[in-house]
Amino acid sequence: MKVLGISEGFHDAAICIIENQEILFASHSERYSKIKGDRWIYPDMVLGCQPDITAYYEKPFLKNLRRLYSGQKWHKPRTKYDVCFGHHESHAAAGYYTAPFNHCNILVVDAIGEWDTISIWEGKNNKLKKIESWKYPYSLGLLYSAITKRIGLKPNEDEYITMGMAAFGEPVYDLAPLLERNNHLGVSEIFPTARDEDLAASVQLVYETELLKLVEKCSHENLILMGGCVLNCVANSKIKNKNIWIMPSPGDAGSALGAAALVNKEKLNWKNPYLGYALSKKIHISKVIDELLKNKICGVAHSRAEFGPRALGNRSLFGDPRYDIKDTVNKIKQRQKFRPFAPAILEEYAKEYFEGPMNEYMQFVSTAKHDYSSVTHVDGTARVQVVKKNCGSIIRTILEEWYDKTGCPMLLNTSLNIKGQPIVNTWSDAQDFSRKYNVRVF
Repeated sequence: MKVLGISEGFHDAAICIIENQEILFASHSERYSKIKGDRWIYPDMVLGCQPDITAYYEKPFLKNLRRLYSGQKWHKPRTKYDVCFGHHESHAAAGYYTAPFNHCNILVVDAIGEWDTISIWEGKNNKLKKIESWKYPYSLGLLYSAITKRIGLKPNEDEYITMGMAAFGEPVYDLAPLLERNNHLGVSEIFPTARDEDLAASVQLVYETELLKLVEKCSHENLILMGGCVLNCVANSKIKNKNIWIMPSPGDAGSALGAAALVNKEKLNWKNPYLGYALSKKIHISKVIDELLKNKICGVAHSRAEFGPRALGNRSLFGDPRYDIKDTVNKIKQRQKFRPFAPAILEEYAKEYFEGPMNEYMQFVSTAKHDYSSVTHVDGTARVQVVKKNCGSIIRTILEEWYDKTGCPMLLNTSLNIKGQPIVNTWSDAQDFSRKYNVRVF
């Protein structure tokens, strides 16, 4: 049976196609429409799919009741579906049915679903059971987004910038009382004279403190984290003594996969996150290395695009970390100068250069044990991508040859896009990027 999972209507629309527990395709609408965070499915994504059943990632009637309660308008999905599942249930399913363990707790933290804003689940023998939940208006995600707006950034898009900014500030404001504020009206006017950096640090502290309290309620040693809030890799790194799995697309886009998985309620054959649009062109690794040695920066668009917000090698902009190129790359990507970049490193050298939690999906931060400032934040940390053998991406081969040529086992790795625009999808997108920003893309 072929199942089409759909997430759309609010932000980060996506689809996922599953057949016989194989993930055939998963991608974000924005990669096709070129509208960052596009809320609607792009029609061409589902052409020729012909699913046996279509599953939606939340329950529209319950969502609309909450929207009316909070003073918002009734919302009607555009796409027809055969079955719908709860918003947090879809988040939990996306994590559980791709996870490497059978018995676990699942902690879902986001802005809001229908009514739930936080939920704890037990996963066992392919069944999900909700243990506890927190409901609107109490919301860690809504507060974090409200402060993101207060400091002049875009909610539901720039929260990761708020997280990065926090390292430059001090958590001098007690924001916890705002967690219960209905719809967080007026939050954008609080502390009008406060430094943006201090507000960022303050909301980051609230989130970390509350997250650790929630983790304490999860008794099982195996823990899945899901929901848009768990893209906060700084907070994730504070969790101790747990075996953690975070599906690489833990936000609303990933719930397209969760809704599809809930149709059969069986473990999926998870291999890697390279599930999107496929490019069939060949790439000459030696030319990539030569370009990096010559100009210090180049792009790579190869094979299938990543599902999730992180570029993990198939739609990446690479840089030589041995040089201080942070300002150069931030200028190309039109980002704030304080923004850090992530290193991608060969697995066998990771612990030599970094100390602390790290994995292949950039979901944690660790402390740098090197002097490469281009891939180190102001607080001495880095969001490391550990590149394993058979990772599913050409990035492994690039890094191996790079190491042979330079003795450096890592590259700066950031997404092949400009701030406020989706990551490159097609080869035509890649060529446009190259022409506009004078960066060679392979």
